[in-house]
Amino acid sequence: MLRTSDAILLGIHPVTLYSFRDSGDIEQIGRGLYRLASAPLANPDWAAVGAQIPQAVICLVSAFFHHDLTTQIPHAVDIALPSHARVPKLENPPLRIFWFAEPAFSSGVELVRTDGIQIRVYSAEKTIADCFKYRNKIGLDVAVEALRAYKERMKRPDMKMLLRYAEMNRVQRVIRPYLDLEALT
Repeated sequence: MLRTSDAILLGIHPVTLYSFRDSGDIEQIGRGLYRLASAPLANPDWAAVGAQIPQAVICLVSAFFHHDLTTQIPHAVDIALPSHARVPKLENPPLRIFWFAEPAFSSGVELVRTDGIQIRVYSAEKTIADCFKYRNKIGLDVAVEALRAYKERMKRPDMKMLLRYAEMNRVQRVIRPYLDLEALT
């Protein structure tokens, strides 16, 4: 992955970059973002988001997909931005944007590298708490499914951390019955 600004810093003139694009040696992923045409991509949508919106954090259903906690296939990349951040201009991939206030925005962030780009993703515990907070937008069934998968698939589910994030999001009363219900089954 290479941005036009990075290419200029490396001494590559934009005309040369465009000729590589026109010849098919590189392909344009997004506005000002290129990749080698022959290089396989693991997750081109996330790479485009990470390169063009570096402050974004992958959240909700997209983060569940990353942590393998859902059967849902995201149709858009769910990203979190700090409150009052401007809406990013990105043609592809489709985005669903959620604004988070501090400290919820900066808590529980993990760094992941894909396609040579560093991407920020919320931890599984933070994502579950966020999904209970946004249950009316994504569906309570998605949050409950992820909670069940988390408890079944994780070697050591960290319920204390999950409850800490739930308290931060003010959804501890919403999530607690599902934790207690899970303990009985």
